[in-house]
Amino acid sequence: MKTVDDISLTRAQDIAQELLSLCESVTAKRAKTVIDHILKNGIITNEDLSQQYGYDHPPRAIRDVRENGIPLITHKVTSKTTGRKIGAYTFDDLSKISKGRIGGRVAFSKQFKDVLLKKYGSKDAFTATELKSRYLQIDHRIPYEVAGNEADTNDLSEFMLIDASSQRAKSWSCENCKNLNEIRDKELCKTCFWAYPENYTHVALEQERRIALSWRGDEVKIFDNISKNAERQDMKIQNYIKEILKDVPSGE
Repeated sequence: MKTVDDISLTRAQDIAQELLSLCESVTAKRAKTVIDHILKNGIITNEDLSQQYGYDHPPRAIRDVRENGIPLITHKVTSKTTGRKIGAYTFDDLSKISKGRIGGRVAFSKQFKDVLLKKYGSKDAFTATELKSRYLQIDHRIPYEVAGNEADTNDLSEFMLIDASSQRAKSWSCENCKNLNEIRDKELCKTCFWAYPENYTHVALEQERRIALSWRGDEVKIFDNISKNAERQDMKIQNYIKEILKDVPSGE
C-alpha cells in the first residue's frame, strides 16, 4: 500500500491555467478549503480534513469539490500515524473538468421543500420514519456527480427527502460505487436502492435487498422479545430475524 510520499503531487504551479482559474472561482467554504490545501500542498487526505479542518465526514468535502466541476483523483494510502488505509486526493487531468457542473449545486427554496413534503409526507425516503420537516433535507435521487443539475424541479420524482443519517449512508455508498467514480451511467443510478428505494434492482451495483423496520409504542415489547431470543442463541438480531423469515412460504 502506498503512502502520501508515493503520490504524484499537483500544486498550483503544476496545473493548467483553465483548471487553476476554475479552482480560484470557487467560494463555498468547504470546497475552497480542499482546493486551497491541494494548491498549496499538492494533495489532501481524509486525515487532513478531519484533524486540521474538523470535518467529521471528509468525503462530503471532496464531493463538494467535484460538484463544482473540478476533477479529483482518489488514492488509497496508508496513514503514517495510524497505519490505517485512508483516502488521499489530487487534481485530475484538465480534460475531465465537468463543464455542466461549474458553480456547484443549485440551492432549493423553502417553497420547493414544502411541495415535496406535500407529495411524500414528512418522512425519510429510506426508513419511512416520520420526522419533523426541519430534520429532512432535499436530495437528488441521482447523485449530482452523475447527473449534475439536470434534474427538473417540475418533476418531483427526481428528488427525495432524507435525514442526516440517511444522507451520510447514501453518500458513503455512492462515493464507493464504480458507477459514480468511473461509469457515470444515469440509467444504472435509476435502478439503484439509493435513488429509488421503492423500486430497485441493486445497491451500488451489488445484488442486494434492504428493508428498514421500526417498532413503536406497544410494538417495542415485540422487539425486546426478539432481541432476547437472539441473545439466547448468540446471534445478531438482524441474523436472527433472517433465520425466522427463512420459513416464510415462497411467493411463487
